[in-house]
Formats: sequence, C-alpha cells, structure tokens
Amino acid sequence: MAVISELIRSEADGTISFGDYTLSDKKKLDNYKHEGDLYKVKTFADITKLERNGMFVYESVPGTAVANFNCTSEQVSFTVEGKEDAMVTLELEPETDYEITVDGANAGQMKTNVGGKLNISVELDPGVAVNVTVKRV
Repeated sequence: MAVISELIRSEADGTISFGDYTLSDKKKLDNYKHEGDLYKVKTFADITKLERNGMFVYESVPGTAVANFNCTSEQVSFTVEGKEDAMVTLELEPETDYEITVDGANAGQMKTNVGGKLNISVELDPGVAVNVTVKRV
C-alpha cells in the first residue's frame, strides 16, 4: 500500500482510501462525493482526519494512509500505514461495546465513550500496512 496522492479516492469495491503521511505541509480536500455523501480529508505528517457530511469519522496522530475504509452500522474495517505507531480515533455509536482486531490478532473489547469516540493504538512499521476491524459486539 502507498500514500494516497490524490488525498482521497473511491475504490472499485465501494470503499474509500485517503491520507498522505509523507506531506510536510497540511493538505485538504473538501466536498469529495462518494455514494451520496460528502467527504473532507485533511492530511500531512502530523495528522490525518476524515469527515463525512460535516461529522467526524476518523483521525490518526501522526498522519497515516488508509485504504479500503468501509463503515457500516455493525463494523468499521480498513488498512492503515504510517511511518510510526499511531493513535487512531473513530466516531462510532455512543456507549457501545466493540471487538477490535489488529492485523488478524484479537486486541480485545472496548466501549465507546458518551460521545461515541473509540481510541485504538496501532503499531506501525514504515511501508507495512496493517488491517484493522472494529465490530459491534
């Protein structure tokens, strides 16, 4: 997997890919249309952030590249790559339990806070993509 040079793109399987952690200056793309929704992405070395229809969806610190991001009412799945370990925050259902899987290994269950935020620490090696799945229990 590589950085997303166009900042965000639609994939043939209906998912989206976004982010470029190699940028030294912040870049953003607003009003990207995908399956009836409008997306906004901001990305560079320090942070990658995705919004859908003006609402928070994904954030990583430091910045990452995300491929095949798919979000349903039951699960969020994606592949993430970065230059170093990242803290990923997702917006999900408030006060709900989720099962976390990182690169095929069960990372346990977590409950979102009252705002629906879920924080996941992902260990990353440069140039190596990691699969993440967050499934409602």
